[in-house]
Amino acid sequence: MSLNAVILAGLVAIGWITSASLLDIVGAVTGLVSVWLAARENIWTYPVGLVNIVAFFIEFYAVKLYADATLQVVFFVLTVIGWVIWLTKRQGYKVRPTRNARRTELFVAMPIVAIGTVVWGQYLSTLGDPAPLLDALVAILSIIAQYFLSYKVLQNWHFWISVDVLSIGLYLYKNLVVTAGVYAIFLIIATGGLFAWKREMARVRSSSAA
Repeated sequence: MSLNAVILAGLVAIGWITSASLLDIVGAVTGLVSVWLAARENIWTYPVGLVNIVAFFIEFYAVKLYADATLQVVFFVLTVIGWVIWLTKRQGYKVRPTRNARRTELFVAMPIVAIGTVVWGQYLSTLGDPAPLLDALVAILSIIAQYFLSYKVLQNWHFWISVDVLSIGLYLYKNLVVTAGVYAIFLIIATGGLFAWKREMARVRSSSAA
């Protein structure tokens, strides 16, 4: 049995042991598979990702976590956009070649993170969130990361790695050990994705130069 199969089986087992709902298990498993596929530049990351988003939206909406449910709508739109973009301008490859972030993109992203964190954090504080600014920072960074992923930008992994590190600390603070463990797996996959995308980008550039 491969390492990936072991990880998936472990997640399902954790869900069963902790009496997690079916949506919890679907969300965790599809989330993990989606990130793993993205790291491998596999277009199936998008349909799997949409299942993950829908599962989380239903779960959050059912328990009246409307802020989190709203974020899933944003992720849904960015995921559909990414699905289309990855399949355009492929230059003979299975998916669009990776590129580096433009300076203007990073220049715009930084104030969005700062302002978005403050605004979203203030809103979350009115809902009684115990860590509003950290929750908001993770949410805004996730949106930026998904945007860059959708546009096939290498630096999406830098943002996802930041999200994963912050999320591990956030969920440990909230005593959600299992969730923190899931994000630790995300961190490993995201780090691998960064190096894999770098290698593939170098290979494509070398091939183009030749």
